[in-house]
Amino acid sequence: MDKQQMDKDLGGGSVFPIGEENTAFAQYFTGECYLNMLTAKGVGIGNVTFAPKTINNWHIHHKGGQILLVTGGRGYYQEWGKEALELHPGDVVNIPPEVKHWHGAAADSWFQHLAIEVPAEGASNEWLEKVSEADYQKLK
Repeated sequence: MDKQQMDKDLGGGSVFPIGEENTAFAQYFTGECYLNMLTAKGVGIGNVTFAPKTINNWHIHHKGGQILLVTGGRGYYQEWGKEALELHPGDVVNIPPEVKHWHGAAADSWFQHLAIEVPAEGASNEWLEKVSEADYQKLK
């Protein structure tokens, strides 16, 4: 971890601690990622920190959906069949249930967001294929 670069990209540091390396879900990410679950009671909220070039696989939140609150750095969000959106601190992404998507860091910046799991009975996540390297490299 390049802490100096992370602090610079995230604006002097995180509001919440970045937590431990996200080894439990490492198979669904392309690189270095950290997870700090702020709460798992009622509404799950995780502080997710991505190193540069780190993104997650395409995935779907069944039934509940997800909300991303961008807190630092620069990254992307993309829904299947649509153009990627560049994300910056203060951006909010409402991801409806059943929408195939991915999110993560730009190639030259750390990226951080709060991931809020929208509660719903029977909610689950389905992890899918990796984002094409060629598609990711087309992004700024």
